[in-house]
Amino acid sequence: MKTRVARLHGIRDIRIEYLDYRAPGPGEVLLAMAAGGICGSDLHYYQDGGFGPVRVREPIVAGHEASGFVEALGAGVSGIDLGAVVAVNPSQPCGHCQYCRADQPIHCLDMRFMGSAMRLPHENGMFRERLVVPAIQCHPVGDDVSPGEAACAEPLAVCLHAIAQAGDLSGRNVLVTGAGPIGLLTVAAARQAGAARIVVTDLADAALARAPAMGATETINVASNPDGLLPFQDNKGSFDVVFECSAAAPALRSAFATIKPRGTLVQVGVTGDMTIPVNALVGKEIVWRGSQRFHAEFAEAVGLIATRRIDVRPIISHSFPLDAATAAFEQAGDRSRACKVQITFEHTDKA
Repeated sequence: MKTRVARLHGIRDIRIEYLDYRAPGPGEVLLAMAAGGICGSDLHYYQDGGFGPVRVREPIVAGHEASGFVEALGAGVSGIDLGAVVAVNPSQPCGHCQYCRADQPIHCLDMRFMGSAMRLPHENGMFRERLVVPAIQCHPVGDDVSPGEAACAEPLAVCLHAIAQAGDLSGRNVLVTGAGPIGLLTVAAARQAGAARIVVTDLADAALARAPAMGATETINVASNPDGLLPFQDNKGSFDVVFECSAAAPALRSAFATIKPRGTLVQVGVTGDMTIPVNALVGKEIVWRGSQRFHAEFAEAVGLIATRRIDVRPIISHSFPLDAATAAFEQAGDRSRACKVQITFEHTDKA
C-alpha cells in the first residue's frame, strides 16, 4: 500500500510523492492524518536547507506537529477508539540510555523525533496521508476541538516546558520577545500559569495583533517604536521573567536590560552564536536557562487544548491541502500575514 507525502528534496523543492505504508503491528495504530502544522524548523529546512549544524542531506518528509483519525488498531491496543481524533507525539526517546534512566528523556542519546534531519537516515515526519505509529504516541483529544487545534499540541508542549523552567509565575510580570506561534503559545501558557502582566514585543503588527487574544496585557512593536521598552529599564528592570522566543540579538539585549535582578530568563528561540551581555548577566545575577522540546508536557498540552483552557484557534492563520504544500510553505514564510500555517489531508491513497 502507498500513501501520498510531501517530500522535501532540497531548498524550495517539495514534491508530492507516494511512499509505502503497512498495516499496524502489535501496539501500533494506523492514522489517516488530518492536519499538520509547519514549524520554524520545517521552514528552515525548506528555505535554507537546515539550521545551524542540522542540514537536510537526503529527501525527507517533514512535519512533527500533527493530528489524525484512528483508522486501524494493531494487536493489543486498547483505550483508543476507531475514528477518534488524536494528537501525535513526535518524540520517541529510547528509554534506556543514561539520560532516559535519569528521567531526562528530552536529552536521550538515541532520540528519534519525527520530521528531523538531525539523524542520518533522517526521521521522516507527518506531512503524509497515512501514518503507522506506536499507540503510546497517540493522545485522544475528544469531540469538541478540531483536528487543527489538536495539531497544536506539540508547539504548546514546547511552551509548557519553557514555562516550567521559570518556576511559579503567579502574580509575576513577564516579557515575551517574539510573537510567532511559539511566542504566542508561551503567552497563553504564562497566562494559564497565573502571570499578572504579560508584555509582548515583535517587529510585525500582524503578529502582535494576535497577542491579546492569547493573554497579552500589552504589545510593543520595537521596529516602529524602538524606545518602547525603555521605561521597563527603570530601577534595574521591571520583569520577573523573560521568555526570549525570537533568537534575535536585539531582543536578547532588551531582555537583559529590562529583567529585574535575580530574574529568570528562559531562552526558547534558537540561532547561531551571538554576543552575550555578560556584565548584565553577572551584575544582575540573572538566571539564564535554556529550554528545548518537552516530555510529560505533551499530555498536558492535549488536556489544555481539549478543554480549551488554552484556546489555540487565534494562532491558526491558514490551511492548505497536501497538493498545495509548496504554497503552504511560502505562506508560512510571510510573517506579515501568516502565523500557524497547516497542511490538511484528503486521503487519496492507493493500494
